[in-house]
Amino acid sequence: MLTGVNVALGVTGSIAAVKVVELAHELRRRGASVRAVMTESARGIVHPWAVEFATENPVVTEITGSVEHVELCGRDGWADVFLVAPATANTVGKMAAAVDDTPVTTCATTALGADVPVVVAPAMHEPMYDHPGVLDAIDRVEEWGVEFVDPRIEEGKAKIATADDIALELARVATPSPLDGKYVVVTSGATSEPIDPVRVLTSRASGKTGRAVARACYAYGANVALVHDAPDTRYSTGRRVETAEEMLHEVQDLITALPIDALISAAAISDYTTDAADEKIRSGRNLTLDLERTPKLIDAVREDNPDLPIVGFKAETSGDDGAMVAAARETLHRVDLSFVVANDASVMGEDQTRALFVHEGSVREHRGTKADLGFAVADELVEELATET
Repeated sequence: MLTGVNVALGVTGSIAAVKVVELAHELRRRGASVRAVMTESARGIVHPWAVEFATENPVVTEITGSVEHVELCGRDGWADVFLVAPATANTVGKMAAAVDDTPVTTCATTALGADVPVVVAPAMHEPMYDHPGVLDAIDRVEEWGVEFVDPRIEEGKAKIATADDIALELARVATPSPLDGKYVVVTSGATSEPIDPVRVLTSRASGKTGRAVARACYAYGANVALVHDAPDTRYSTGRRVETAEEMLHEVQDLITALPIDALISAAAISDYTTDAADEKIRSGRNLTLDLERTPKLIDAVREDNPDLPIVGFKAETSGDDGAMVAAARETLHRVDLSFVVANDASVMGEDQTRALFVHEGSVREHRGTKADLGFAVADELVEELATET
């Protein structure tokens, strides 16, 4: 995700600075090179030696005659992106006012003046985060192009975002954006058909693949709408749905309301539904359910949108590649899809996966994590959209 990206990491005096060693390790695991800059307050929380160990680079603790801020964040500087994590209310306010009295704020001013992308991950008590002056400062620097990774509001605190969310935002601003300006709808997870107010018909799908696809498209610069039973709104427009009918209507509404460029249908949508009982069905007796077919989402969308690029997913249980490819090609031809990602249903809920990318005249195998698969799907989509234009 961050291969070859140089990250200058500004650490300020929030207690969340204790997480900077873990954060630096995580960024490096994703391929980034990291060099840190620390305020005096941050050094009172975590020792620069620990940060040097995590980054494998010397830590800047003061600006000297070597003009470290220019060497790191100037127009010809080392950094591809300047990340302030954690960022205190004090530092955000100083950035908005161009006050340069710490190594971190001096690097921030330099980066902003040199058009180096700046990402900020705030961490403070919630009342500080809600202070009108802090909110005004955030609005002001956002107008300058600074990207914020929203904190997690828990226990009266605005806690620093996860390393995964921070890495995702860095990837969006510091790596190529082949989907920049595109609107992509991604369906994900399992739908559930109620039997009564307690019980449902559903599948074992976890939604990991769909979320990975949505994150990859976001990292590539797309505006993403994720339609899921528990959508993640940290990086996309989240639309919560439960049933197959709700998912279809939500997707149709999005396509009507937005200039959608592609639909990626990764959800395990229920094939059958039933008339739900108004009250809980009592146990202790045999029960027969009358099942009715649900509309096929991709068929319904294709009927109304003959030119929309659509990517389909196909899960099979045979364990036979030939059967998977045949089933995928049937769907590919029936709905006129851009391509189909076929896999064995045994990977449901797992982190690792094996998938077959099925096109009209080719089949390509992919092995790896579902996060890797997300980027592979996004790469294929980029090629398809380039072919369309």
